[in-house]
Amino acid sequence: MMSLSTPMPVQDGTLAYAYGRPRIIAGFKQVPEDFQVEEELGFGPSGKGEHLFVQVRKTALTSKDVLERLSQYFQVSQTNIGYAGMKDKQGVCSQWFSICLPGRLTPDLLGLNAAGLEVLAHGLNHRKLRQGTHKANHFSIRLRGVHDPDHELEQRLHWISQKGVPNYYGEQRFGRSGENLSRARALFEGRLKCSRYQRGILLSAARAAIFNRILDARVAAANWQTWLPGDVLNLQGSRSVFASGEQDDGFTLRLEQGDIHVTGALWGRGEPASSFQAGELERAVASELLDLCRGLEAFGLQQDRRSLCLPVQGLECSTESNADLILRFSLPPGGYATAVLRELFQYRQDTEQEATM
Repeated sequence: MMSLSTPMPVQDGTLAYAYGRPRIIAGFKQVPEDFQVEEELGFGPSGKGEHLFVQVRKTALTSKDVLERLSQYFQVSQTNIGYAGMKDKQGVCSQWFSICLPGRLTPDLLGLNAAGLEVLAHGLNHRKLRQGTHKANHFSIRLRGVHDPDHELEQRLHWISQKGVPNYYGEQRFGRSGENLSRARALFEGRLKCSRYQRGILLSAARAAIFNRILDARVAAANWQTWLPGDVLNLQGSRSVFASGEQDDGFTLRLEQGDIHVTGALWGRGEPASSFQAGELERAVASELLDLCRGLEAFGLQQDRRSLCLPVQGLECSTESNADLILRFSLPPGGYATAVLRELFQYRQDTEQEATM
């Protein structure tokens, strides 16, 4: 295990691998159609209320681009628009938005169908759409020119289907070349002023960097799915968490069965809920990133938790001509497809990657 006193960058290639660094090479996101995402809400609009739910399919647009279009089209502030999650620019992605239109008739939506945006469905609802309230994201990803010299893909697919992958935040969270972290530090030092929206992106990047370091330390030590005294645990399929003590109390068996998952700190004010050995590890990591920790605390963020394990549902792989593979799987809210791909491939991305937020 790498010493916690040794600074480690947060870029994807430096983070520990659960199943060893793959030798398989593949091309990724060479055209938008290579990366397709369908957001599943898990519920439908009620048919009544002042919030217009609109499902769109966007191509080569950021979710921020769509927000701006909706704001202009409906002549409302972006604060009156809700969404469940952000989606990649370099892809074809369907997602839902809600627009608060009190006292207004449902407008004609045909004018939204232009330049990479298509309306798929709509309906009224009595509540605004909130981040993280959707059920899942379903991915269909084309990997091009796949080269598997050691024939390891089948084994890796099996491991990931059974055990999931480390729940790292993806490169998108940190912006081009990790610039969001540099800008977050400038914000914390009072050298940068930005909009509320941009501030949220920078705070999220700082939090993600600390979490990735915590998870990296546990993956490197091969205990990211193993109970440590003082761990905070998450019930599978829910946001419910509970702290453990010094005794196992059956946690090891429940972790093996996938009923619960170990969590890591999302830094903010106060002390992390972990204690004993797990708490010592998290505080050791935080001590190496004190500027980020103190910045998050100064901006009023509160301690929270995130699962260290990302379950991967319905993982399927099919072969097409020219050594292309189509990979299909589903992830819960907050999970990054790149966290799955990095455990399968060393992937090349020929187009410049944009931040998703």
